[in-house]
Amino acid sequence: MSHRYIGRFAPSPTGLLHAGSLVAALASWLDARAHDGTWLVRIEDLDGPRNVAGAAEAIVAQLERLGLHPDGDTAYQSERTALYAAALQRLVELGRAYPCACSRRDLAVAASAPGAESAGSERVYPGTCRNGLGGKAARSMRQRVESVPGSGDAVVTWHDRRLGAQREDVARAVGDFVLQRADGVFAYQLAVVVDDAAQGVTDVVRGEDLAGSTARQIVLQRALGLPTPRYLHTPLVLASDGSKLSKQTGAQPLDLGDPLAALRAAGGVLGIDGEGTQVAAWLDSALRTWRERSIGGQSVPRA
Repeated sequence: MSHRYIGRFAPSPTGLLHAGSLVAALASWLDARAHDGTWLVRIEDLDGPRNVAGAAEAIVAQLERLGLHPDGDTAYQSERTALYAAALQRLVELGRAYPCACSRRDLAVAASAPGAESAGSERVYPGTCRNGLGGKAARSMRQRVESVPGSGDAVVTWHDRRLGAQREDVARAVGDFVLQRADGVFAYQLAVVVDDAAQGVTDVVRGEDLAGSTARQIVLQRALGLPTPRYLHTPLVLASDGSKLSKQTGAQPLDLGDPLAALRAAGGVLGIDGEGTQVAAWLDSALRTWRERSIGGQSVPRA
């Protein structure tokens, strides 16, 4: 891993930034600036049908309005698919990826069978196609999470700068996960791992809802011989019913008629009470607080 700090903010253009996504954007920007590092913006626009026309450009404009200026041009995943295809081919050559013929219905039937494993709300892939397609046509591609079944090398331990020590047995919690969907779209897990490595990202600062993806991403990093970044997962903004605020649950786009108010609200989630009546002055104050915390070893309070 490079000693030069490189961070990133990677929104999906399924709508404009809202209060929850601003928390992640602000935290990643503050962390990069506190380490005198580089802050990149990457638009994760692989899922074409879910993208909202004009949202990618609008998100970049929102960040500029908030004083969160990236270093360098914005990257778009839709322009980087050759990188994902090459990584997938490499995994196939290594024996760590294989074709899967299972439809969603097949997986639902398997999940309802007696003795089927599940981890919370997530169905554990039962390994149906791990040893061959049985004459069926391939639909998707999956990651073989264990190099040898029962080897235990899918047990991942990692440290989160806010949440502390983490551990997950990916084989038991998820199973062999999808790398390329039946519609040909490369999966989030593969694209993120490839992009973070290609862009030299050393530190991933993102919302706590993505902490559950980290172990899978580390499995991929190890399989591809890529470095593992440091991770910091930020607190979530919750809706009135206690669920995570998101575009899917009707989160409203940020009102940037008063960008300072939006920043103050995001700072409050991060435990930052910045000072200043202008955006630049408030960001300077917030950065001083973040830098002081970083020296003390904790950028974001746990609670």
